[in-house]
Amino acid sequence: MKKILILLLLFPILILAQTNFVKGEKLFKEEKFDEAQPLLEDYLKSNPYHLRTLEYLGDIAGHNKVWDKSIYYYKKLKTLKPAEANYFYKYGGVLGMKSLEVSKIKALGMIGEVRSSFEKAIELNPKHIEARWALIELNLQLPGIVGGSESKAIKYSSELRELSPVDGYLSRGHIEEYFKRYSEAELQYKRAVLIGGSKICYQTLADFYKNKMKQPDKANKVWEEYKNKNSKVIK
Repeated sequence: MKKILILLLLFPILILAQTNFVKGEKLFKEEKFDEAQPLLEDYLKSNPYHLRTLEYLGDIAGHNKVWDKSIYYYKKLKTLKPAEANYFYKYGGVLGMKSLEVSKIKALGMIGEVRSSFEKAIELNPKHIEARWALIELNLQLPGIVGGSESKAIKYSSELRELSPVDGYLSRGHIEEYFKRYSEAELQYKRAVLIGGSKICYQTLADFYKNKMKQPDKANKVWEEYKNKNSKVIK
């Protein structure tokens, strides 16, 4: 009888907590992060191990560039579910962003964990595309003396090409562009447009012409081609 009474007393509280999560999740998916955050935080108080709530709050903190809080949530997720690749990927991402805002000496101490987090994501999910993109960027941005490597960046780009040819060509174009080998970069981006045909493929090529090649006419031509292609699809 006592157990039934306790359940009856707790029932409204449980319903309210669940309602907070449902509302918070809806607002999160609508990208109304400031409204979603207090509801999700309230739900977390009574459900401290709820994975989706932790991830949503980690995403919100990351969106708001509150890196320490985002790191806290993703670190907790890694502990609770160590077989989930995305938790390691997101953790490595926000840790990397945090490293950009601290002293160079402190940042150097964080790079190893950033890299190992992305590598762990790939180990857990060999088809993880975003983690490879992150490792490409890491290897491009870091000086060779602390682990940066063009050959490693190319290696991950080649892996991407096996998983997703469009990502492979885009990433290789990005590498070539970074090292100012513009003719090769143009070739790779054109290949991405040819086989992918998505807006991001066209946008990457157009931005390349406009910002790196200083050829706005070519950039405009790329966008015209994209518009014409899509107008035919609509018809």
